[in-house]
Amino acid sequence: MAIKIVTDSTADIPPQLAESLGITIVPLYVRFGEKALKDGVEITQDQFFEKLQTSTVHPNTSQPSPQDFIDVYQKLAQDCDGIVSVHISSKLSGTYDSAVQAKKLLGNDAPPIEVIDSRSVSMGLGLLGLLAAEEASSGKSLNEVADTVRSAVDKVQMMGFFDTLKYLALGGRIGKSKALLGALLSVKPVLVVGEGELLPAGQVRSRSKGMDKLAEFTAGVKNLAALSVVYTTTPDEAVALADRLAEFFPRKQIIISRLGAALGVHAGPGTLFVATRSK
Repeated sequence: MAIKIVTDSTADIPPQLAESLGITIVPLYVRFGEKALKDGVEITQDQFFEKLQTSTVHPNTSQPSPQDFIDVYQKLAQDCDGIVSVHISSKLSGTYDSAVQAKKLLGNDAPPIEVIDSRSVSMGLGLLGLLAAEEASSGKSLNEVADTVRSAVDKVQMMGFFDTLKYLALGGRIGKSKALLGALLSVKPVLVVGEGELLPAGQVRSRSKGMDKLAEFTAGVKNLAALSVVYTTTPDEAVALADRLAEFFPRKQIIISRLGAALGVHAGPGTLFVATRSK
């Protein structure tokens, strides 16, 4: 038997890739009004972003319940020696806490479970999940896989820009006055992930300048071991950026990913990120 890997839908690992590596994805929930839908299961990315831009109701999200994790852990327990469960930063979501509660509730009714706070999000988290799967497939023990992932947390970096401040404001992430100012100035905020949170890192006035900034950011990352480009609604732009980043990392190994509903609520259309992991 082997070590099984679990993450959540905010990891944004392309579904076919996750399936091929045996990674189990626990979905978060997105709500338009009273209806709760499982991210990536009951609502696709295309459906979500169309609804986000046309619905009069702005959606919100919620983490999986401890029972959601219990169900997954119990199913995996039938055919594994241990589980590594790595999740979105605990400063951004209660998902990690739900996983920890599930582990405690199961007690000895499940194989050993290591729950890890990625202190990241989207493919920053996703790259850690992929690393865990790689280690598990090579026959590493539970502790070896968990230790490798934990040691890699500080080696993950992310930077991205949002096309508009509108959705951050609607989600309560910034004040409305700042959103209005940003709209008037056509400012596109640039953010990085630091200490488990999204932090401001400047602004750009055009998408081309944003692409330049992401390229400069990637060029500055030393000892690249993994690289991903993440988009919401501009796949051609994501491909163009990946082609450009091939200067710094093998193009065939650059993972192009799409932001899911749970994060798209705050990001909105036109968002573009890069996520890196160093050796």
